[in-house]
Amino acid sequence: MDPFVRRLVERLHDPSKPLSRNRHFHTFDTPEGRMALKVFRRLRSLRNDILACQAEGRRARISRHVNPAGEYRIELHMERVSGRRVSMLQTAEFELLTALPGVRDALEVLDVAA
Repeated sequence: MDPFVRRLVERLHDPSKPLSRNRHFHTFDTPEGRMALKVFRRLRSLRNDILACQAEGRRARISRHVNPAGEYRIELHMERVSGRRVSMLQTAEFELLTALPGVRDALEVLDVAA
């Protein structure tokens, strides 16, 4: 992940140093800014689902797939909608996700090589 994109995503998630998308519209009008918003929204949605899954008494299952990209596979079984969500995250995205409040405690890490 581009360091600039990563920093923007961190700033969007940080409540102590908010980054207003309205005030900094020129920043988010670039390809990197649009990518940061996309990653931010995806991680926020995934965090909400992970915490909702934990509130139901279930843990999100994480498995790391060994491939050239070194991606993480996150699988959520959501009883409230009788469904499941599977997401593939790059290493940098996974690091950003686990830095969000409450996520690290809600995850169940499996060492699976596929």
